[in-house]
Amino acid sequence: MESRASIDLPPLTSKGHKLRHDWQEEEISELFEQPFNDLLYQAQSIHRQHFDPHEVQISSLLSIKTGRCSEDCGYCPQSAHHDVELESEPLMPLDEVVKAAKAAKAKGASRFCMGAAWRSPKERDLQPVMDMVKAVKALDMDTCMTLGMLSPEQSQQLKQAGLDYYNHNLDTSPEYYSEVITTRTYQDRLDTLQHVRDADIKVCSGGILGMGESRRDRVRLLQQLTNQEKHPESVPINLLIKVEGTPLENAPELDPFEFVRSIAVARILMPHSQVRLSAGRENMSDEMQALCFLAGANSIFYGEKLLTTTNPSADADRQLFERLGIRAV
Repeated sequence: MESRASIDLPPLTSKGHKLRHDWQEEEISELFEQPFNDLLYQAQSIHRQHFDPHEVQISSLLSIKTGRCSEDCGYCPQSAHHDVELESEPLMPLDEVVKAAKAAKAKGASRFCMGAAWRSPKERDLQPVMDMVKAVKALDMDTCMTLGMLSPEQSQQLKQAGLDYYNHNLDTSPEYYSEVITTRTYQDRLDTLQHVRDADIKVCSGGILGMGESRRDRVRLLQQLTNQEKHPESVPINLLIKVEGTPLENAPELDPFEFVRSIAVARILMPHSQVRLSAGRENMSDEMQALCFLAGANSIFYGEKLLTTTNPSADADRQLFERLGIRAV
C-alpha cells in the first residue's frame, strides 16, 4: 500500500523554493500532519537549496542587564512578578561586554547577542547600549540586541550605531498569548518588529514551544512569522526551560518529535531564514538535536549560559558537531 502523498508545495523558481507570505492555517496544519519521514525529507530538500547542510551558524548570548523586569512573562525567571532565586544585576560596564564578546569570538561565535531585562529601554539606557554595539562591531562580529519594546526613534538610533539584528520573539500564537503574558499585547510585539524592520535592522523572531500550547498554537505562531511582509532573517525555536518559581514550572512535557516537526515546518515556510535551535538544548539528547539539524535547523547559541539559564558546554557542542560532520560558521 502506498503511503499518503506529501502536500503539494509551491513551484520552484530558478533560485529554489518560492517564498510565500500568504500561508493559510489549514495548509500549515497539513504540513504538521504528514508522516514524519515525508516531512523531514521535504524540509531537508528545501534546506539544501539555500544552505550548506553541513554548516551551522554560531551565536553567543550575554545578559547585559539581569532581573527585575516589570513584565510577567510566565516562562521568564527575570520577571519581578515571580518568586525565583535570581540575583538582579545592573547594566554591565562596556569593558566587561567587550571581554565577553572577545571570548565568544575565540570559541567560534560569529554573532554576539546582548539581552537586557527591560519592558522597553529608557532614553538614558540607549547610549551605553549603542556604545556596546559599536564596540562589538569593531571586533568584526555581527551584533544582536534584545531590549524589549522599541519605539521607531529608538530603532533608528540602534541602526545608526550599527546594530545588525534585533531579537523580539512572538513567543506563541495570538490566541494563547494572554495565557503566558498579560503586561503587554501581541500587537505590541508586532509593532516593535515593524519599527525594527522600518529601521532596516534584520529581524530575529521566533517562539517558545512546550508552554502548554496546542499544535494549533504552534501552527498559528509559524503562520504569524511567515506571513510578515518579509520573513525574519533569524527564527529561534526555543524549548521551554522550566524554572522553579515561574508559572510554567510544571508545564506538560512536549513530545520531542513534535518539536522536530515544528523545526521542519519552519524550514519549509521560511526557506531563506536561519532557523535557530535555541533554549532548551541542555535537555535534548544528541539524537534529538541531530534530527533538528536534519529538519533544517542551522544556527545555535554557543556557550554554557543563555541569559540566566544553562546551555550545553562548548566542548559538548564541538564533539557533537564532529560526530555529525558539521562545521561551525
